[in-house]
Amino acid sequence: MKRAGQKVVAGTEAPATSQTSKKLKTSLHSSGFEEPDPCTSMDWGNLPHHVILRVFQFLTLVDRARASSVCRRWNEVFHIPDLWRRFEFELSQPATSYLKSTHPDLIQQIIKRHADHLQYVSFKVDSSTESAEAACDILSQLVNCSIKTLGLISTAKPSFMNVSKAHFASALTVVFVNSKSLSSIKIDDTPLDDPSLKVLVANNSDTLKLLKMSSCPHVSPAGILCVADQCHGLKELALNYYILSDELLLALSSEKHVDLEHLRIDVVSENPGQVQFHTIKKQSWDALVKHSPKVNIVMYFFLYEDEFDAFFREETPVTHLYFGRAVSKAMLGRIGMNCPRLIELVVCANGLQPLDDELIQIAERCKNLTAMGLGECEVTCRGFIEFVKMCGGRLTQLSIMEEVLIPDNDYSLDRLHLEVSKHLGRMWFPDMMPTW
Repeated sequence: MKRAGQKVVAGTEAPATSQTSKKLKTSLHSSGFEEPDPCTSMDWGNLPHHVILRVFQFLTLVDRARASSVCRRWNEVFHIPDLWRRFEFELSQPATSYLKSTHPDLIQQIIKRHADHLQYVSFKVDSSTESAEAACDILSQLVNCSIKTLGLISTAKPSFMNVSKAHFASALTVVFVNSKSLSSIKIDDTPLDDPSLKVLVANNSDTLKLLKMSSCPHVSPAGILCVADQCHGLKELALNYYILSDELLLALSSEKHVDLEHLRIDVVSENPGQVQFHTIKKQSWDALVKHSPKVNIVMYFFLYEDEFDAFFREETPVTHLYFGRAVSKAMLGRIGMNCPRLIELVVCANGLQPLDDELIQIAERCKNLTAMGLGECEVTCRGFIEFVKMCGGRLTQLSIMEEVLIPDNDYSLDRLHLEVSKHLGRMWFPDMMPTW
């Protein structure tokens, strides 16, 4: 047996008993020594780069910046390119916005040291023109960039629309010309124009796959047609209806073009009764679906009732329909007749006329319908149950406000939820109107 004062070599003896351990601690404290704290004794400055990098990837930008001041090694990791491939610039005016703004010093450091590392970039700005102009100023300095995705996001209108078209176009040109690898662009509600699109196409036609540019009033049908004619890898497109044309659909259906996956269309009227909407020919829609049979065609309507005349008078291959304003019974009847590919239908408002017949027709003819939402409308309980019975378990989403359903002699609201649940194959209840 070893004596108490004899040195013990690690791994050659059994662990000390709890009594011996207590004596050892007492002896250490009485002699003026303490057990070393592993956190204070570890040399954090000599951690491997990959370990520090992994830690930094879990930190917010602010915490990462603070951690970079620990030592020179941590500051080196702070500037590793992998940490700067994805960045969101937040630009706001303190007096008018709740957003936190990216510090100007950090912005200059990014431009100076990491412009060529940025790949996934977005700008989130408040409603002030100053913030949008600041975003344009940053874009103008990214002369060494290799950006793949670019997003310009306004938390409230008008923002970018208040920037001069020349300033905005000049800033975008820097990115469009220098990146040459842009695959995804989201620039809604901006003064984007046709010349800018031509610059985009001239430098990124082989890489562009997604383009979202709704509410860009300076873009014409000819401008977007230029994109479709030359960007044959385009898979997703979001635009306003006024620049949709038969020529555009045919260009997207050419043999050179890949299959389009998503076409999102905003149909918006700001001046009731003053906008005449053109009609897209059935042959153009047919050509698109023949070329891209799985394409999702999503349409968002914000029209007044007397402005729907140009839509759905012929078969239209729309898959998702959202009506943000009141839509007439006649219009819903046309949808049941002419939208056989319909997957989702959301109607925010209709009026005080029950929609039983229209819903039953939609259930009969729209065999792919899996999602339905009704807001300020009216449907009798009997009519609604008949609709659900015809659709059956394929209705994976069914959101109906309780106020929509009108009790009748056959069904009360209490019985309705049981009957609907039976046909859906799962428990279902109507949505309740919030009371706050």
